Amino acid sequence: MADTHTTRAAAPPRRGAPADPRRGARRRKRLLAVAFVLPALLLLGALVVYPVVFSVGRSLFDASGDRFVGAGNYAEIFRDPATLKAIRNSTIWVVVAPTLLTGLGLVLAVLTEKVRWATAFKLVLFLPMAVSFLAAGIIFRLAYEQDPDRGVLNAVVTEVHDVFEDPAAYPTARAREGQGLTGGAGGPYTTGTAYGPGEAAALGFVGIAPEDMPGGAADAAGEPPPAGELGGVVWLDFAPGGKGTPGEVDPGEKGLPGMTVEAVRDGKAVATATTAADGSFRFTGLDGDGYTYRLPAANFAAPYEGVSWLGPALVTPAIIGAYLWVWTGFAMVLIGAGLASIPRDALEAARMDGASEGQIFRRITVPLLAPVLTVVFVTLVINVMKVFDLVWIIAPGPVQEEADVLATRMWLVSFGGGNDQGLGSALAVLLLLLVVPAMIFNIRRFRRSGA
Repeated sequence: MADTHTTRAAAPPRRGAPADPRRGARRRKRLLAVAFVLPALLLLGALVVYPVVFSVGRSLFDASGDRFVGAGNYAEIFRDPATLKAIRNSTIWVVVAPTLLTGLGLVLAVLTEKVRWATAFKLVLFLPMAVSFLAAGIIFRLAYEQDPDRGVLNAVVTEVHDVFEDPAAYPTARAREGQGLTGGAGGPYTTGTAYGPGEAAALGFVGIAPEDMPGGAADAAGEPPPAGELGGVVWLDFAPGGKGTPGEVDPGEKGLPGMTVEAVRDGKAVATATTAADGSFRFTGLDGDGYTYRLPAANFAAPYEGVSWLGPALVTPAIIGAYLWVWTGFAMVLIGAGLASIPRDALEAARMDGASEGQIFRRITVPLLAPVLTVVFVTLVINVMKVFDLVWIIAPGPVQEEADVLATRMWLVSFGGGNDQGLGSALAVLLLLLVVPAMIFNIRRFRRSGA
């Protein structure tokens, strides 16, 4: 039986037939896209991909780059005390700075909605973003100076301190040698001779500049105390022009008013007196003799010079404070933009139901702002992991190691004297591995929000 089905071979395309125009258009579009993307890809490869690949490879070799050490550099990271300190400081940065900035930004964004001059307020807070980290570091390095005459923060601190506690009157004074007073610089000073009623004690001091003398100081009193009383004189044992006899009250020599003097017997202070304008002091109501006089160290205490902001204990918090000054405006503006998109109906409904502003903030505003707060927080985490400028500029050389973070440690190990680019590359790879998860999280968050 003959097969009723016949197979017809597909006719080959004729030579010279016109090509599909749609295929040519698609090809041209692809070539155009490649032409536009290629420069960016080349830059990305040269500036990002190649350095990353090179750093990963370099981290597997020793300092000279000749000997393969595998994971030895990565193990060294966790054996080196200085690097462990940098990891600790980076952890403090990641935990403290983004949390404080996000909280401050949220509070300021909410508060600016309540004032009429919100735009000016936001502008002032955002202005530090226009200042480079280099300039900000120099500003805060000066602000944190220990000397109150240069550091504005310590100038304020010392002024407030002196309001509540009087400074010592004679911080530079020292006893005249060979005049019977024993004690080291800064006091206390004690007489080596015991005194009785009617006997004058002459306690001479030097080392006080004329401009440091109290304005009410009078000529020193040279007469002995009345009969039955103990006392003496405390004076500046230096006559104008260098004249006079050491140990004796000469004309023109001034008393030291406001000096505290203690009468000591059997090792215990039994009475206290304060010198008058002429430097004289008196003790009444004391029986017998055998008293020595002691001038407490409080008379000679060095002036309060404020807080050691850039000392080993406070250098990291101080630098974080400078970072907050720069980035608070950034957090406030981003959170303020999210706050503006919150439906006002929900807030008004809560107020109509009798909710307080605090309840509205905690139960409505913050939950609705959670996506924005998360993005701001993660962005700041990425930023603080890479912080370098402020730490490098603000921290003084002697405490640089106490303030080091991973970025500064990487620089020091590689180029700042360590000359170990193998270990430095390992630190760079570690820093990259710590930053990448936060970047991936932020990218996914942006994609979900744009979907």
